[in-house]
Order: sequence, then C-alpha cells, then structure tokens
Amino acid sequence: MRYWLMKSEPSDCSIDDLAAMTEQTVAWYGVRNYQARNFMRDQMRVGDGALFYHSNCAVPGVAGIARVASTAYPDATQFDRESRYFDPKATQETPRWFNVDVQLVKKITLVPLAELRKHPELERMRTLRRGNRLSITPLDPAEWKFITSRLARD
Repeated sequence: MRYWLMKSEPSDCSIDDLAAMTEQTVAWYGVRNYQARNFMRDQMRVGDGALFYHSNCAVPGVAGIARVASTAYPDATQFDRESRYFDPKATQETPRWFNVDVQLVKKITLVPLAELRKHPELERMRTLRRGNRLSITPLDPAEWKFITSRLARD
C-alpha cells in the first residue's frame, strides 16, 4: 500500500464537494503534469491512502483523508473541446492524460500548511520542499502515520 498527497483547489472540488458526491467519490481529473500523471497511471492502486489537500486558497492544508478507489483510466476532459483541459494531441487510441477515482474516508479539521511545516517529522515531505508545485506527491509511510494519527482531528 502506498500513500499520496493530492491537491485540489477548493473552488474546483473541495472536501465538502467530495462529501456531497454520490458514493463520496470523484474522478481526479485535469492533471496536466507528466510526473503527477505517471504517479496515477503507474503507481496508484485501489486502496492506497490519500491526503485530500486544499491548495491555491486563503489557508492551504490537509482537509481530509481519502483512498484511491479505481485504477487509472483516460481522463475524458482531454477529448472535450469545451474543457479547459482539452488536449488536441490526445486521441481515444493514444490518450495522454489519466485519472483515478478518489473516495472520501473522512473529513478532518483543516491541518494548515503552516502547521505541517512546524514538525521535524515532516521535514523531508515532498510537498513542503521549496519550489514543489506537483498536485500529487507520494508520502512516506511515516509521514502518513504522523499526519493521520497525530495531526488529523475529526
């Protein structure tokens, strides 16, 4: 089992939006970074743990705990000419972009980015490194355990 931190802008899909969805599941669409795509396509497995992270907002941070609920499949937005995620180089035969479904495990009291930065146990966490802009990053099992057992509150 692997662990991930997955960023979403709350204006696009927040933890509350996920909680309101059918079966509390959402397709993690619109990823247009090859490294993040490769994480979803090549490494994510059903049952992997995920921290649902609010980004690009007033107070970024971990807002919930989720799990990967599907294997990777082609992101339909790459084929939709009306979508901001349309990719003219993608075809049905050779899709370029993939997504997985993510399902809510539980919403937590937001753990702000500033709080994450305070803990030496998380100093190597990829998301906390300067210049990191990836929307999906792997978590070390010790980072997952520290956040979910010590920082995450219902």
